[in-house]
Amino acid sequence: MWRFLKRVLIGKPLKTLDEGGQHLNRFKALALLSPDALSSVAYGPEQITIALVAVSALTLWMQIPIALLVLVLLAAITFSYQQIIHAYPGGGGAYMVSSENWGKRAGLVAGGSLLVDYMLTVAVSVSSGMDAIAAAIPSLRPYSILISILIVLGLMAINLRGVRESATFLMIPVYLFITTIAIMLVVGLYNVATGAVPYMATAHIGQSAGGISLVLFLRAFSSGSSSLTGVEAISNAVPNFKEPKSRNAAGTLLMMSAILGFFFAGITFLSYYYGIIPKNDTTVLAQITEVTFGGRGVAFYIIQLSTALILAVAANTGFSAFPQLAFNMAKDKFMPHSYMDKGDRLGYSNGIISLALGAIVLILIFKGSVEQLIPLYAVGVFTPFTLSQSGMIIHWYRLRGPRWIFKSMINFIGAAISAILVITLFWLHFGSAWPYLILMPIMVLIFTKINHHYKLVAKQLRVISQEPIKRHRYDGATVVVLVSNLTKVTAQAIDYAQSIGDRVLAMHVSFDSNPEKEHRLGVEFKSEFPDVRYVDIHSSYRSITEPAIRFVDEIAKGAKERNHSLTILIPQFVPKQGWQHALHNQNSLRLRTALSSRDVTVSTYYFHLTE
Repeated sequence: MWRFLKRVLIGKPLKTLDEGGQHLNRFKALALLSPDALSSVAYGPEQITIALVAVSALTLWMQIPIALLVLVLLAAITFSYQQIIHAYPGGGGAYMVSSENWGKRAGLVAGGSLLVDYMLTVAVSVSSGMDAIAAAIPSLRPYSILISILIVLGLMAINLRGVRESATFLMIPVYLFITTIAIMLVVGLYNVATGAVPYMATAHIGQSAGGISLVLFLRAFSSGSSSLTGVEAISNAVPNFKEPKSRNAAGTLLMMSAILGFFFAGITFLSYYYGIIPKNDTTVLAQITEVTFGGRGVAFYIIQLSTALILAVAANTGFSAFPQLAFNMAKDKFMPHSYMDKGDRLGYSNGIISLALGAIVLILIFKGSVEQLIPLYAVGVFTPFTLSQSGMIIHWYRLRGPRWIFKSMINFIGAAISAILVITLFWLHFGSAWPYLILMPIMVLIFTKINHHYKLVAKQLRVISQEPIKRHRYDGATVVVLVSNLTKVTAQAIDYAQSIGDRVLAMHVSFDSNPEKEHRLGVEFKSEFPDVRYVDIHSSYRSITEPAIRFVDEIAKGAKERNHSLTILIPQFVPKQGWQHALHNQNSLRLRTALSSRDVTVSTYYFHLTE
């Protein structure tokens, strides 16, 4: 049943040789990796106006210089990540750059920040999309958290089907959004140029207004910079591109940034020109659309639909970038090696599932509140931005190739603005961003512990060619069979034990509940296997595990004195149908888990049921 359900949801397994067919061209890669960045124009420019109008509508002209500064930062980040794509074509982005140029500790901060940020990407995007859906259908608002979780699980299932299929699925909402917003901006700018829509700005550019301060400017700038989240995702997913990977990835990044820049600049300009003021019952983008097309007609509702769709699927950027980053960190032994395993559809399934679970936890903790998630989200983005771009300055200084000073200057501009943003976010939004200061040291400690463990394992398992391998010759073998009842599986397990062991013991744990039954079992066992020592251990607390461990410890001492190997054999029957496992106790599993901590060999004798 599980296999059938898995095939329906995920599809048939792909051969390893089919991996090349899963790689993406620029058209599909843009659909897969751009939703997070492009969807941010639905709330980024609005965040600027919200911050400014809190002082006065007369300050709304400041959105123009703030937008220009955001575009400068976007250009610096784009060129910087294009350089990173060519310099580090294996993916990993900020993690790889920071690790190589600032050291492993900085790399772990960048990697940990992005891992959490991709979870936040999913949580923020899905919650934003749910807000848009609830605005259209208010009756769904009480179920917003549940629906958000279901959307996350749906995206997880889509991504488990493989990179190519998830990209194909995303092409419709992404290109619908790009087309509709582009048409709206072209129409809006045409109306402005022809005078079809009059100038309605609340204040002229440069007009003085009380309350303007550096704090206000930085608050609005940091809020608007949320539109740049997701730009780094392509640098983490370079291995998913078709050959030449670096060239296609860099070209896709440039395309995405050009679209993002045009959308951000156009929406901000029309918001200023139309004199748009944020309202509780509608969005800035909706107001711009309404003015541009002269009311709430078909065009208005199509744009609202496309916006809701891209906000809902923007989470997929995280599903594309998180598994690749987790793979790179696992390859460096900072995350479990299971993140390097590919699933049936040649995707890193464990990374996809972990991301979905993490996002669901964040949705539950923050109750789907976008306002509470965004400051932590932005800190998680701009910290790696700062580390990677400053790391590239060191990279160019080491290489000193052609135009290295010019390249370094681009990275310096991006690093400086990103660092200012990080400081500003902590300064102005400390109440929401403080968990980052606790979470990062904990994550770095966990990464370090994992790495230390793998190094110890490698040291203990490594065979040094100059030294002979230490081997131990045993004089015999002792086998302990754990017995619950005298059945076919027990009898066959005893026969097997006698075929491999010089000394065979049977151990049974009895309880107070039915002493007659326990006594009868002992008599029957000794009658059936007179040459096997039968040991009945009494347990007053209905525990099988603890008496078994104590007995094994005692037998282990004797086996060591005899120079015997010691094997603990656990008989277990296997039901014909997988679902039938749930109908039986899991004593054998608990015993194997408990005995794995002992220096003995634990083996299972399987008896397969036929009906």
